[in-house]
This record gives sequence, C-alpha cells and structure tokens, in this order.
Amino acid sequence: MSKLSESKTGDQLLAEDLKDPEIAAELARTAVANQLAILVIQYRVEHGLTQTALARQLGMRQPAIARLEAGDHEPSVAMLARLANKLGISLRLDLTPDSVALVSA
Repeated sequence: MSKLSESKTGDQLLAEDLKDPEIAAELARTAVANQLAILVIQYRVEHGLTQTALARQLGMRQPAIARLEAGDHEPSVAMLARLANKLGISLRLDLTPDSVALVSA
C-alpha cells in the first residue's frame, strides 16, 4: 500500500493522459462542453439554485440543465448567448487554430 504523499496529483495524471493521442483528442473535442459544465455548476451553487430553479430562470426544463452540467454535449452558440443573456454573465469563445476555449469574462 502506498502512502498518500506518494500519490499522483490531478495535474500529473492529466499530463500522463495527454500523452495518449486519443485521450488528448477527446479532451480537446469536449473542452467547451466541460468548461460550460463547470461554469453552470458554479453559477447554480453560488446562487443557491437547484437544477429545477435554474431551468425555470432560463426558460428550460431540468433535464436540459442536467445535460449542460454533465458536459456531454457541445453547446450551440445560441445556447451560450441564451445563458449569457438570462444569467447576466459574459462569455467569450476563443477560437484558435490549435484550440477552442470558453472563457467567463
């Protein structure tokens, strides 16, 4: 049994995973969905909202919020605009030849 101090950090595990081209490609493909999931969860927790309450605020149904928070589906530009508008937050989509990133401004 190894000691906790000998355990790898999340960053170390990620660095190892990124050496695998298939894992790196999948992480790049789902980056925006995962970043949005984190933003939605943070917003909901900071405002003390349930998924149902947030869905009502956005004019959506709870399962749609669950899908956003799961980070399994790439959000459309229309969905990003809706979230920014209804939640009063700024979102920026950074597109470069090598990456796509969602930034909460």
